[in-house]
Amino acid sequence: MKLSTHVQGDFTIATIGEARMDAAIAPEFRLQISQLLKDGATRIVLDLSQVEFMDSSSLGALVSLLKEVGNRGDLIVVGAKGIVADLFTLTRMNRVFRMADSVEAALSAVAA
Repeated sequence: MKLSTHVQGDFTIATIGEARMDAAIAPEFRLQISQLLKDGATRIVLDLSQVEFMDSSSLGALVSLLKEVGNRGDLIVVGAKGIVADLFTLTRMNRVFRMADSVEAALSAVAA
């Protein structure tokens, strides 16, 4: 699974470099983000702008990660579009996750 990270202020920006987030990569995705949390990153912006398809297993991994973050940090989803944005809306996960159109928008909203 392609995942790149960089730190911007208090946030770790994690960019998924895959077009598909499905059952084949969901366990590795969860493991890598969980490792970021164990390494001390408590404020994560997850950039899905390159993802064109997401299935329920990846959405389940995201929910699991949100529970892992709990009240001790932030997990903000950015860049969801097309089918991916539709999945969040249809499952009402757009009400569970903090979401933004871009990394910049997410960071601005948190700073405000």
